Amino acid sequence: VQLQASGGGLVQPGGSLRLSCAASGSIFSIKDMGWYRQAPGKQRDLVAAITTGGNTNYADSVKGRFTISRDNAKNTVYLQMNSLKPEDTAVYYCWINNYYSLGARRYNLWGQGTLVTVSS
Repeated sequence: VQLQASGGGLVQPGGSLRLSCAASGSIFSIKDMGWYRQAPGKQRDLVAAITTGGNTNYADSVKGRFTISRDNAKNTVYLQMNSLKPEDTAVYYCWINNYYSLGARRYNLWGQGTLVTVSS
């Protein structure tokens, strides 16, 4: 089982990016999916998370600008990022939690990270 993230890059302030993360392999019934980010010299923090039922949770700093969504059939989570600011610059990691794989419930799987740079 692995998570493959894509969609990062360089964008100007005020611009938009869409991140995607697909879970592949023998994996079923993912309860929680989300995105964390880590800026240089800082800890990794939650950006947004979404449950199977569509309940969402956002960091205060991104509310109203970022939207998380998921496609359960594709085991994929998305993060639409609008009105980007320089302080959004970070490595973004996708994350899944409480999923079924290879005969057991498993927790906390991380993707490899994708760099988002917001700069003029």
